[in-house]
Amino acid sequence: MDDRNSRLTLAFSSGGHAFSHFFMLIYPTVVLALESEFAAPYHELIALMLIGNILFGAAALPAGYLGDKWSASRMMVLFFIGTGVGSILTGMALNLFQIAAGLALIGLFGSIYHPVGIAWVVRKVANRGKALGLNGVFGSIGVGLAPLLASGLTDIWSWRVAFIVPGIVSIAVGLGLWALIATGRMVDDKIQMATAPSEASKGDMKRGALLLLITVSCTGLIYQATSFALPKMFETRLSEYLGEGLLGIGALVSAVYFISGATQLLGGWLADRFELKRVYLTCWILQAPLLLIAASLDNALLLPVAAAMVISNTIGSPSENSLFARYSPPKWRSTAFGVKFVLTLGVAAAAVPLIAWIHKETGGFVMLFVVLAVFAVTAALAAALLPGRGDGGAAVMEKERPQPAE
Repeated sequence: MDDRNSRLTLAFSSGGHAFSHFFMLIYPTVVLALESEFAAPYHELIALMLIGNILFGAAALPAGYLGDKWSASRMMVLFFIGTGVGSILTGMALNLFQIAAGLALIGLFGSIYHPVGIAWVVRKVANRGKALGLNGVFGSIGVGLAPLLASGLTDIWSWRVAFIVPGIVSIAVGLGLWALIATGRMVDDKIQMATAPSEASKGDMKRGALLLLITVSCTGLIYQATSFALPKMFETRLSEYLGEGLLGIGALVSAVYFISGATQLLGGWLADRFELKRVYLTCWILQAPLLLIAASLDNALLLPVAAAMVISNTIGSPSENSLFARYSPPKWRSTAFGVKFVLTLGVAAAAVPLIAWIHKETGGFVMLFVVLAVFAVTAALAAALLPGRGDGGAAVMEKERPQPAE
């Protein structure tokens, strides 16, 4: 395989991961500035994300299918340009309906990334755990930058700029990728997709895939709910430590996700060197107690506990994606990842009405984190039942190392 093509694939996929999470998390911070402008309560405004979040998950399956049957790289061009256009239109919205429509477009085009971009890396990069760890770091960078940049742009200019400027950047990146494809500097490796060997027996594939569908659903719900709730949670519980405006809140949320992002390199290292099931299960076992502790804190200790809570969720991502690759047919990998993210992100869309309902009924987030802890325990039980494997990730990587193109 061409090394340059592999590096470009990893670069654009990692950038796409950052963009996919960044665009989905601009609004949970910006929404705090809309309560006065549109004279609407928080639970009503946050609910405007629902359709976009449903599409972010539900459209992943057709996106993955097109990635397999048409072109992964061209689908990524569509991802960058489409999400950019959706973000710009959201920033130009004049009423709540238009905001919801713009967020829906972001969700629709944003759905392309996870099934196509992750499978793109899995197919083309030799050291899978390391590559997925780096890719995960960029995803967390996107999560971390979203509240920081969104709050900063909102405080300095307006909430509209917080959507329009990133949209312009995304379109520019998409045009750059299109230019590389048009000049032949990036190509799809269809031959390797069709001839790559399976990584597990049919029985283990069925069992592993079924159990992973349970765990990835829990991953998506917990991750999405915590990332959406943290800005409001910090505002209400840590207000005495923060100044006026949104920048202090955004900075704290960003700190949590920057720290968790860096740990995904460790997660990738663990995935390459140790048995994947053991790494994955350990991450799940840690989550439930951390969620319960975060539910009860209303002082400065909330920040490090929140960071540990998010780390326990994200550090297992390279292992999770490596396990999903192991239990999916190589030539249908984008479609398989599409199924995964329909569940992961589709179930995650339930985070929006869940947060809105619990906050409306209780005025806080204690019950939310208790519910999420129950899901973490469920996922840990499912992870414990995954098929075992004596060799670690490094052995799998050696077996699957891509061969030079003929």
